[in-house]
Amino acid sequence: MGKFKVSILGATGMVGQAFVLLLNDHPYFEVKHLVASDRREGKKYRDSTRWLLPGKIPENVGELELESIDKFLGEKKNTENKIVFSALPSDVAAEVEPELSSAGYFVFSNASAMRYREDVPILIPEANVDSISLIEKQGFPQAGFVVTNANCSTTGLAVALAPLRKFGIEQVFVSTYQSISGAGYPGIASLDILGNVLPYIEGEEKKIQVELKKILGVSAEVYPYCFRVPVDFGHLETIWVKFEKQVNESDIREAWEELSGESFGIPTMPKKPIVYLEDSFNPQPRLAFAGDIPGMVVFTGRLRKENNMIGFVLLVNNIIKGAAGGSVQNAEVFVKKYGRVLGWEK
Repeated sequence: MGKFKVSILGATGMVGQAFVLLLNDHPYFEVKHLVASDRREGKKYRDSTRWLLPGKIPENVGELELESIDKFLGEKKNTENKIVFSALPSDVAAEVEPELSSAGYFVFSNASAMRYREDVPILIPEANVDSISLIEKQGFPQAGFVVTNANCSTTGLAVALAPLRKFGIEQVFVSTYQSISGAGYPGIASLDILGNVLPYIEGEEKKIQVELKKILGVSAEVYPYCFRVPVDFGHLETIWVKFEKQVNESDIREAWEELSGESFGIPTMPKKPIVYLEDSFNPQPRLAFAGDIPGMVVFTGRLRKENNMIGFVLLVNNIIKGAAGGSVQNAEVFVKKYGRVLGWEK
């Protein structure tokens, strides 16, 4: 069996573009269907997409014709092409994703619509890879399913905290400084954000509180503040953590270093998912697309201990690791675990 032929929903948006970029020449997946709004139906992807990411539109995908969501849902023609990557707005995803799941599709979603159902995993491989088995509670392999990734800010935080669970996480204080790409395109009006910082992002703080506990399986108290800053890509976060055990900076560094990407055996996992930067002026958002797999590394820095708390700074690429890249990794985890059920082995 060759590569899985996959579909991207919301393909022309910024997260959809990140899916296109990451799935180009992927060893497991081949993009065959691109779904967008009705007004774009029948147009070539390259002619109907304002490309906003580094690099160019991949040649093979650029020639594909866009389909409307109604056509895609109505024809149900992809019964053999069951893997779907969703970059739909949450209100649309709330209707479309359950319908696709009920029709037997395997949906890997960046939307928040289905995240809080008990049988739907919020999957971040570095933090809770075994939660992929929740798809069996949705009826797989006899039925379809939905797997979600976390909110972009939650993702970076969960990756950094996952290796530290062994110390007993009691309290987390986090402030996020989120780039404008996190608001999509066209996003925030320039007069609101240029030379300014917005001290509130609707819904973000609650997402971090709820999602972090579900992903890490902890009952820690979580106290977030979320800000929007005039930066193109990359979410910067400052974190203070209180642990049950007595720990110092070297314990934290050792725990991060022990997290090996190679142990996951999936193509888009960096060798070192967490990279600590010694320079006190790092990490910075300009590093958002750095790393051995660009955009997939969580960078940390400025680690220090004050009284009985550990503080550090992290950077996560909100469009790649925090969005489309997280869903691609989740699909890779699925193929690695269940490929034989589908008659496919790598």
